[in-house]
Amino acid sequence: MGFVFCTNKIIAVFVFGFLVLDAFFSGFGSNAQLLPEDEVQILQTISRKLQLSGYWNISRSSCTDSNGFNKTIVPKDVLSNVACDCSPENGSTISICHVKTIELKGLNLVGVIPEEFGSLTHLEELDLTRNYLNGSIPLSLSRAPLRVLSALGNRFSGSIPSGIGEFTMLRELVLENNLFDGPLPPEIGRLSNLERLLLSANNFTGPIPETFVNLLNLTDFRIDGTRISEKIPEFIGNWTKLDRLDMQGTSMEGPFPSSISNLKNLTELRISDLGGPNTTFPDLRQLKLLKELVLRNCLINDEIPKYIQELTNLKTLDLSFNKLTGEIPKEMETLTKLDFLDVSYNNFTDSTQQLSCSSLPVNLISSYKDSEVQSWCLKKDLPCATKPKHHSLFIDCGGPGMDVDGNKYELDLNQGGPASFFTSPSEKWAYSSTGVFVGNENLPYITSTNSSLNGASKFYETARLAPQSLKYYGLCLREGSYKVQLHFAEIMFFNDQSFSSLGRRIFDISIQGSLLRKDFNIMEKAGGAQKGITETFDNVLVKGSTLEIHLYWAGKGTNAIPERGVYGPLISAITVTPNFSVNSGLSVGAIIGIVAASCVVVACILLGLRMKGYLGGKDLDDPDGRVVAVKQLSSKSKQGNREFVNEIGMISALQHPNLVRLYGCCIEGNQLLLVYEYLENNSLARALFGYMAPEYAMRGYLTDKADVYSFGVVALEIVSGKSNTNYRPKEEFVYLLDWAYVQQEQGNLLDLVDPSLGSKYSTDEALRMLHLALLCTNPSPTLRPPMSSVVSMLEGKIPVQAPLVKQSTMDQDARFRAFEKLTHDSITDMSGYSQESHHVGTSMDGPWIDSSVSGQSKDESTVLQHNSSTKLL
Repeated sequence: MGFVFCTNKIIAVFVFGFLVLDAFFSGFGSNAQLLPEDEVQILQTISRKLQLSGYWNISRSSCTDSNGFNKTIVPKDVLSNVACDCSPENGSTISICHVKTIELKGLNLVGVIPEEFGSLTHLEELDLTRNYLNGSIPLSLSRAPLRVLSALGNRFSGSIPSGIGEFTMLRELVLENNLFDGPLPPEIGRLSNLERLLLSANNFTGPIPETFVNLLNLTDFRIDGTRISEKIPEFIGNWTKLDRLDMQGTSMEGPFPSSISNLKNLTELRISDLGGPNTTFPDLRQLKLLKELVLRNCLINDEIPKYIQELTNLKTLDLSFNKLTGEIPKEMETLTKLDFLDVSYNNFTDSTQQLSCSSLPVNLISSYKDSEVQSWCLKKDLPCATKPKHHSLFIDCGGPGMDVDGNKYELDLNQGGPASFFTSPSEKWAYSSTGVFVGNENLPYITSTNSSLNGASKFYETARLAPQSLKYYGLCLREGSYKVQLHFAEIMFFNDQSFSSLGRRIFDISIQGSLLRKDFNIMEKAGGAQKGITETFDNVLVKGSTLEIHLYWAGKGTNAIPERGVYGPLISAITVTPNFSVNSGLSVGAIIGIVAASCVVVACILLGLRMKGYLGGKDLDDPDGRVVAVKQLSSKSKQGNREFVNEIGMISALQHPNLVRLYGCCIEGNQLLLVYEYLENNSLARALFGYMAPEYAMRGYLTDKADVYSFGVVALEIVSGKSNTNYRPKEEFVYLLDWAYVQQEQGNLLDLVDPSLGSKYSTDEALRMLHLALLCTNPSPTLRPPMSSVVSMLEGKIPVQAPLVKQSTMDQDARFRAFEKLTHDSITDMSGYSQESHHVGTSMDGPWIDSSVSGQSKDESTVLQHNSSTKLL
């Protein structure tokens, strides 16, 4: 028995050892696929830095272990995937594996890219799309044989390091939707194997480097929404393998390079928002493979070429917001694959088709300048077909409609589309929407959120979207000033530390054709997502009958967060209210009744006053010696009578410390007199003198150079902050201009500058103005510049060379005597106001005005001192 027991134990041990060996050889035997130990340690370091323990279970057998690296949460978008390349070692039954591909997409990873990725000697693809990573691209990655590097949708910033030129094996470099800035490094031109270069939605500046001419293998190049500037380079014609070219919303300028005709393999071409001069339609007749053609807002001043009909593969054609003229070619009807056509907002001059605004097959809104076009929606400014009658507007954009603060916001649930025009059932408003969401054509044009917006109005929970252009029109509005309120809430992004919070929706806001908000960012303005804000425009004028509110995507901001196609304008609600009284209109009968009643009341008042002796019906008391100002109105004109009655009613009803008082009135024979409180402000002659040219003041000789002189005096007053007549720095100087000549002779012109400015002014600008003032006030009219030259001098186009004018060269004595005489006369006039007969100022040579009389004629608006013999009202 003992022998048997020992034998059984031996058999058990043998069986156990066999199982262990079997397991060993199963995992590490001839079929074993193992990572090298040093690579395991590298992966463990990366996992620790990026906190990947929830996604990676690292061991030597992780490449074949179903619980090793791979975990898919949302197919293609949110996943962890590591692919290995395994091959048997020489003379060994064990296969050695190396990590070849790492995809960490949509996992909201934080931190920076670990340097250790560069130590994976077989790593060919690194995809970190849509995370929360920051920093820049570590140059250590160049040690790995990377062919694909994608960092789309993160927080990477700063410049692309010049060492990027060391990534010589790269075929794809995807850096879209980040915060990179600065110029594009010329070293990218060394990446001759590069096929895809995607740089959109960053802040790059400067031109496309000349070295990019070497990127002959490019098939996909995108720089949408960057600040890349200068002209589109001619060398892009060398990129003959190019399949897709996106240049929307940059700072680049036209015209289109002629070499664009070489890109015969293009299937997608998108260029928009070019600056520079007007341009012609590019020659694309050889680009037969084109499916998507967008040339929006490119300043194309031309006709649509007939060869468009030859581009039979076209599915999308967007030529909106240009200056296209002529007819829309009938030949375009042969483009049977065309799904989207937008030629809105152009200047077409002929419409041979009779189209209904409610069922447009393409977007032609506001595209014709011809007044003979029958469809109202095709005409510029969408004019009202009837008499304008509306005066307010409330729209729940993308929402079901609701009552807010006593106002009923109309529903706006039309689903819209790539080329949509919709008129509300009330016919008070309409909207036009254009564009296709690139990369996600199935996205809806209205959206909503399930989140509550912290007590904000419910209309913030819905919104209307557009990929490119969204215009709302207030129709048949009465002329006048309106208050326009636009309500926004970013409900497609979030306020957490995830890639969904990294979106930047940027668009422009224009009202009545005026750009009022450039690069408007809802989240930036509101301080985050899911928050409602209101942009208010207090004085918007409607001069015709249409109010136009335009939200326009100029290619800026992100376009792939949280997914492709999320970009373009978004709005929650619109409020338009009048700044005028809507009930101000009165019927003709009401107006006649009011006028008749007013006349009766005024007549009764005047009759009563006359009967009491106030209006000359009785003997009058002697006056009290008060100095008054008397205004005499013409008794011969109906206008004088109306003015007399109106002025009595208006001034009598108003009492204000800054208004002169009406003491009384007098109707005596054919005399209509108004007696006012007298306020001394000197004579008109004195006021006009500190500005008259010498030749006019002394001899009455008037030329266009007299105006130049007056301008010079005003310019001197502006710089000095002093009045030419009231400022006398010393007794020997009569007025400011005299003092300016002295300062010029002494080289102290800057002493004339207004001392209240301190040192906060430009010396060059001040000297330019002072020299120009002295040049314009030259005593000799022939030496004064014409006003056209004055303008050029002010703009700095030509230099200012003020001549040195000596005091001794001027015939000042006569002018100063005249000025002093005028001053004396004014004083004499003032002292004579208490005398019974009014005093007329002493005349002198020149076009002087009576110093006690100022008016347009002998009969109207005469102001004089008057010792009244009439009892005052």
